[in-house]
Amino acid sequence: MKNVNFKSINPNKISVVFCDIGGVLLTNGWGHESRMAAAEKFNIDYPEMNSLNQFMFTVWETGKISIDDYLDSVVFYKKRNFSKDEFKEFMFGESKMLPDTFELMLNWKSINPGIQFFAINNEPRELNDYRINKFQLRKLFNGFISSCDVHLRKPDPEIYLLALNISKAPAAECIYFDDRRFLAEAAQKAGIKSFVFSDFKNFEHSLKMVNNE
Repeated sequence: MKNVNFKSINPNKISVVFCDIGGVLLTNGWGHESRMAAAEKFNIDYPEMNSLNQFMFTVWETGKISIDDYLDSVVFYKKRNFSKDEFKEFMFGESKMLPDTFELMLNWKSINPGIQFFAINNEPRELNDYRINKFQLRKLFNGFISSCDVHLRKPDPEIYLLALNISKAPAAECIYFDDRRFLAEAAQKAGIKSFVFSDFKNFEHSLKMVNNE
């Protein structure tokens, strides 16, 4: 694991770290690569499945329907030679821990116990719950602002304002990491100093910017 000198970070600079999950700590929960892999494994017409996904995914991701409702519309709208449970098992299995990031942030938290960590993520409820439990994300996060629970999706500015309200911290004392630039920029517009997460070198540079500003 790449060593980051967290002791050099002035804890008075920040009180809250907001962080995305997919693309920073874990792989994406049900992105296009996973859908393509599912289409190949289960012999599904990918363009057709993807078109239906575009209609249904946001509804699922904002907690309006269940995973069964989603799958009934996107996959099981016709008879298949595999079960819904088999397909769900594949979906959940697509989630993997990205190398080192989780341990690195846990180290940061242990050295600066006064800093709170909150996730701000777009995820459907079933995948969100699975990933939180499977990868023990409560060890890091004090709370989760998830699209499935708050019925808002990034980059809606309201989700960032809600996160600030939940944290009870002024925006000037908060920072945010996301692997997608336009989502980091949306948080920046809400007054949260934001960084695009790409790799450990980029992450360390971001921390130095926080400390030296």
